[in-house]
Amino acid sequence: MATKKKAAKKAAKKPAKKAKRPAKKAAKKAAKKPAKKAVKKAVKKKKSARKPSAAFMKPLKPSANLAAVVGSNAMPRTEVVKKIWGYIKRNKLQDKSNKRMINADAKLLAVFGGKKQVSMFDMAKHLAKNLS
Repeated sequence: MATKKKAAKKAAKKPAKKAKRPAKKAAKKAAKKPAKKAVKKAVKKKKSARKPSAAFMKPLKPSANLAAVVGSNAMPRTEVVKKIWGYIKRNKLQDKSNKRMINADAKLLAVFGGKKQVSMFDMAKHLAKNLS
């Protein structure tokens, strides 16, 4: 009951809404809008493509254990993660019941520090230890 009384008091305190504009003024305003939009479209400049951060693009050398999975060439961290996920998908290493968990095979066991199962969020931590 108390909340209904409070709501009624708030409604009473609010000022009444203003009446709508006459039809002539609304028609004039509507007629002006398309002209403004056309001008804005002509003025807009093309946005440049977003550039990646230099830190992400820095080539890093993988450790021997990680090189067995992704290759021995230096590559950016983003490329390493992409190749690891490709390896996981190809070899069907994602857990069937919980897709966030990755089951390690012989090659990934060394990368994951001997753990047989790692979550996809912990995988980044283990990859960081194997990149320099």
